[in-house]
Amino acid sequence: MTNAAEIDPNHLDFDPDALRAKYRAERDKRLRPEGNDQYRRIEGSLAHYAEDPYGGVTPRAPREDFTEILIIGGGFGGLVTAARLKEAGFSDLRLLEHGGDFGGTWYWNRYPGAACDTEAPIYLPLCEEVGYVPSHKFAYQPEILEHARRIGRHYDLYDGALFHTAVTDLRWNDDAQEWVIATNRGDALRARFVIMSNGPLNTPKLPGVPGIESFKGHTFHTSRWDYAYTGGSAEGGLSGLADKRVAIIGTGATAVQCIPHLGASARALYVFQRTPSSIDVRNNRPTDPAWAASLQPGWQRERMENFNILTSGGIVEQDLVMDGWTEIIRNLISMANFRGTAIPREEVPRLMELADFQKMNAIRARVDAIVEDPATAEALKPWYRQFCKRPCFHDEYLPTFNRPNVHLIDTQGQGVERITETGVVANGVETPVDCIIFATGFEVGTAFTHRAGYDVTGQDGLKLSEAWAGGMRSLHGLLVHGFPNLMITSNAQSGFTTNFPHAMDERAQHMAYLLRALKARSAHILEATEAGQNAWVDTMLKASRASESFQAECTPGYYNNEGKPNPLSVQNGSYGRGPVRFFQLLEAWRDAGAFEGLEFR
Repeated sequence: MTNAAEIDPNHLDFDPDALRAKYRAERDKRLRPEGNDQYRRIEGSLAHYAEDPYGGVTPRAPREDFTEILIIGGGFGGLVTAARLKEAGFSDLRLLEHGGDFGGTWYWNRYPGAACDTEAPIYLPLCEEVGYVPSHKFAYQPEILEHARRIGRHYDLYDGALFHTAVTDLRWNDDAQEWVIATNRGDALRARFVIMSNGPLNTPKLPGVPGIESFKGHTFHTSRWDYAYTGGSAEGGLSGLADKRVAIIGTGATAVQCIPHLGASARALYVFQRTPSSIDVRNNRPTDPAWAASLQPGWQRERMENFNILTSGGIVEQDLVMDGWTEIIRNLISMANFRGTAIPREEVPRLMELADFQKMNAIRARVDAIVEDPATAEALKPWYRQFCKRPCFHDEYLPTFNRPNVHLIDTQGQGVERITETGVVANGVETPVDCIIFATGFEVGTAFTHRAGYDVTGQDGLKLSEAWAGGMRSLHGLLVHGFPNLMITSNAQSGFTTNFPHAMDERAQHMAYLLRALKARSAHILEATEAGQNAWVDTMLKASRASESFQAECTPGYYNNEGKPNPLSVQNGSYGRGPVRFFQLLEAWRDAGAFEGLEFR
């Protein structure tokens, strides 16, 4: 990691006011009045960008049947939920997945170099349960996808799964006391319980620049990588690009991982950048067999909790993971508790800002140390607070810009102007290319119905979009009044951690507990009470640590709704006191046994 040495906040070697001014200037360059509307939905004439290039749709007759529990989503969230329900004795399960297999994001993201950026031994869920230790500290996509399949096999989830199947309508039948689910395959399914695990990264988006349809060359989105055109595999070796001029639009986490492979293979690579990512040391390495052999029962849970405590600002005797995430937090906490002295509470934000400045100075110095051309190095420097955008960790990305065939086209925050029949226009200059790759990510921050492709109709015809028109309302981010036997697993109004699968597992175990409690009472319906839901929203607002000023000052990105922070972000966000407190809160709620805010009937 790019370590920042301890500094005395009263004797700095940088000017905080100058950095704040620089950050504001860089933010202002990138502000666009349309916010998220600058992107285009993949539909109509653009629908082909969402087609599955990895496997054809297997023909099947429409299904009309009943399942006790139906889970929407076959990524890690759906898999972990199904696994914990199976362990709790619930066997009548069905999973619906839009992709052609389990995996979710890891089914779609097969671009070369794709890998997790949270340590694999804590990121890959249920490792101990299925008897697996990841091969590297940061596992690559093929291994992660195979792990998803391993979970599916271990828990016998394939028999109840419907792949290449997307929900088009979900509504509650009060007479039958069940959910009715329509799909794009003509299915008319029924279920006593529905668990929505759609995930936050599933709907790809395109930039809203003119001319996408007019380009005569080849194009695709990174989440639908076209190996038939590029050649090679997820490991690289893109031999089909040897005579191609390739443009890639976007420099976020996906582009950081695939650009080194594009640069190594293409005749010419043009990287169109609006905002540079922060790139810290990755230092990936194979798993030590001796370490793997030494692991004791409970090793993964211990490691996950150790990481979660550290990244939530807590103190542990030993950092078991020792990666970029824990190093970032250690620096910030160390600065906030400067040399162990008693720091007034009101001073903590200032000290953490100084630690952030120091860390980002080190990130920018790393660019200078690696990138040979001074102008290119300057353009690759991130000028914003570290958590304004998702931090990236990579050891080959920056050196790729030293290749003579790789050209950074820095748009000074303005983005691409338009696309022509033969190329890409930025800074008033057209660059002729043979292929355009869109590394523009997934929809985040758009309305749920926008991303999922359906609304949910509960009791008395109430739609979820209407119930949440003034902000999300739930009990623990899981249950919603007026929508019986529906459970939602997401980060919203719940505990968020960088290690997503950890939070998924905590929610899954909580759901299994609720369904066991329902069964023990011989009841058929569980639903949040209106009072319980109101109380949780009030708790969310009181617990919030969200800083509207911090989000507003950040360079635009999906963290701050492209520079237009949602006024409901506090209510719709994650639990403000952090995941450790949230998991403890759920545990205490279960231990109390009063089921406060919940109704069984």
